[in-house]
Amino acid sequence: MANHTQGPDSSAGMPDAPVPDAAPPTDPPAAATPSTELPAASVEDLLEVGQSLLVEAEQFLFYLLRPWVAYQIGIALGVFVVALLARRVFGPRIREWMGTREGWPKWRMRILVVIHQRLRAIFFVVLIWIVVLVMREVTWPSRSYVVSIIATMATAWLLVAFATRLIRSLLLRRLVRYGAWIYVTLYILGFLEEAESALDSAAINLGDFRISLLTVIQGVVVIGCLFALARFITVATSSRVQANEDISPSMRVLIVKVIQVLFYALAFFIGVRAVGIDLTGLAVLSGAIGVGLGFGLQKVVSNLVSGVIILLDKSIKPGDVISLGETFGWIQTLGARYASVVTRDGKEYLIPNEDLITGQVVNWSHSNRFVRLDIFFGTSYNCDPHEVRKLSVDAARSVNRVLNHRAPVCHIVGFGDSSVDYILRFWIDDPTGGLTNIRGAVYLALWDAFKENGISIPFPQREVRMLEGSELQMRRPGLHSDPQPD
Repeated sequence: MANHTQGPDSSAGMPDAPVPDAAPPTDPPAAATPSTELPAASVEDLLEVGQSLLVEAEQFLFYLLRPWVAYQIGIALGVFVVALLARRVFGPRIREWMGTREGWPKWRMRILVVIHQRLRAIFFVVLIWIVVLVMREVTWPSRSYVVSIIATMATAWLLVAFATRLIRSLLLRRLVRYGAWIYVTLYILGFLEEAESALDSAAINLGDFRISLLTVIQGVVVIGCLFALARFITVATSSRVQANEDISPSMRVLIVKVIQVLFYALAFFIGVRAVGIDLTGLAVLSGAIGVGLGFGLQKVVSNLVSGVIILLDKSIKPGDVISLGETFGWIQTLGARYASVVTRDGKEYLIPNEDLITGQVVNWSHSNRFVRLDIFFGTSYNCDPHEVRKLSVDAARSVNRVLNHRAPVCHIVGFGDSSVDYILRFWIDDPTGGLTNIRGAVYLALWDAFKENGISIPFPQREVRMLEGSELQMRRPGLHSDPQPD
């Protein structure tokens, strides 16, 4: 453990840990001599560091058994109990007060929620520092040494907990949080160098490449922090891009995807370089990936390229109403591999981007959102066709979603066997509201208008004529009216 300056009662301080025997100067460390086999020096260094840690732990245990150290630990436990009681008393009241802040912005309410979740730690940090200040004024500094270490550690833990709340991924947040807690604890207690030596001794040499547990942990922490920073930047940038109405929806999606790929790639390469890993070895890996793409990932790459083409040519964008085969709906999102199409019945179809490029797609709102719909009907030959056309147009105009500035029209399209056939055409500008329902509303308006004005809708009828001299014989079910032979 690192030495600290004591007060007048310096004899009560923790004794210095014995320094382990240093290796002879002629023997270079294992990290400086790359080898193709596991060096024996690494095992010796690992055992030597383990023995040093055992000595440190033994002396730290004897240090905690001293009376003046024990009562400081007791004071810290008492402060923790007081903080726990304060959390139970003030926590519900603070939450009730938060419920009355309805007009506050969301970011301010989120900060209050985070503070409310850490009330016990906040109370403990405030109270323990008050105790430290009082003890330093009343007693010697050495009598508050352990309490000050506990206060410093609690403060560092609280700051780490607040800082890691910026990471949205739960797994990544926990990894960074626990790693930071372990790091600050070892640093405050003075065990950081010994822990680093132990982790660095557990290493494997593969030719000129050496990897240790310390390198792996550093890589995870650094890359995790950079990924969290990249995610924060991309989310903030994406929000601004999506809010910009001057950019088309397809270009917004493309810009967001490019920003995400760029920042995450930079975070990965910077993190790998920061921990000292040589990236030249990735050339072989990239060649293997290329072979894999050529054989097993053809569809995946095709969908990725098709997605980029769709975003560039703006043929399909979020919010468009499309028909593809039996699927009719509007595009909710455009992903790197597929497009999400939501139908009127709530089903969400994930259509591969390649199908949108190679298949026949009907985009109902590509250049504009105006859609013309046709319905067919027939009336009796006894009805005046001029009146039928006028009533049909007026009935279509009476429906809310039918556009009036693009007036509906009705035309005769043929004379059928039992009816005069008509086509009624009208326009709408909200295809996302559905097509079947608007057709049904216009049909219902036609029914009401025809019924009110006496227009009949014929149905097929057949006449049976009896020729002179013919007889109509009725046959009951189950009875045979045919004459029986003699």
